[in-house]
Amino acid sequence: MSSARSPIDELLNIMQRLRDPDSGCPWDQQQTFQSLIPHTLEEAYEVAEAIENGAGDELADELGDLLFQVVFYARIAEEDGAFDFEQVCRNINDKLIRRHPHVFAGEQVTSVAEQSEAWEQHKARERKQKSAAEKNRVLDGVSHALPALTRALKLQKRAARVGFDWPDIEGVVAKLREEVVEVEAELEEPVVAERLQHEIGDLLFSVVNLARHTGMDPETALRMANRRFESRFAYVEDMLDTQGGLTQASLDEMEAAWLEAKNKEKSGEQD
Repeated sequence: MSSARSPIDELLNIMQRLRDPDSGCPWDQQQTFQSLIPHTLEEAYEVAEAIENGAGDELADELGDLLFQVVFYARIAEEDGAFDFEQVCRNINDKLIRRHPHVFAGEQVTSVAEQSEAWEQHKARERKQKSAAEKNRVLDGVSHALPALTRALKLQKRAARVGFDWPDIEGVVAKLREEVVEVEAELEEPVVAERLQHEIGDLLFSVVNLARHTGMDPETALRMANRRFESRFAYVEDMLDTQGGLTQASLDEMEAAWLEAKNKEKSGEQD
């Protein structure tokens, strides 16, 4: 029988050695739950980017980096006597079995929509059990650490489940137009920064609502828009390099190059 460690056991051993107070890595030794947060968020976004780039080996690498973050947190917790990696695994195993009674306990589910509703009911019961002494509110448990667009989407979905939602897309679009008008009103002199920020926030929230009603993920949509902007702006930069560069170009010249980039992009999409 082979005595070789499994890959996950090897990873846990590597993590233990990196954190060793005598012979470990100085950077790894100094990390805390709080200091790892930005690294974890970055790794999660890099997983998303790898998927959008076509996955493959890049995705396997990025998933490994994300798994390492989980192992890192578990190691710190084990050193503090709170929990260990095995407990993390046991917790998610128990949760998945509990939330999938149609797979593990013989309940019947006939559609994805029915399963999504059952999943949310399970989560609601769990939240209620955790906060038995407190009022169980519909929006409880939507993490404040989520990106703002993602959190807005989750809040809207929660509210929609109890009927607080537009019945059709027309109402959503009308509300979006209303928010644009309110932003325009705040842009009139004198501008009050706090009120303008309030109205721009409402406008963004309405855009998320439009994405939700059309079945789009707003975070993904914005990431794709960012990529298009980068690609088009790089084209503008290249086009104007022969004319002295961006700093010497007029806004009209930059706009003409931008429109050319858009048209080339659309032609490529149609090919």
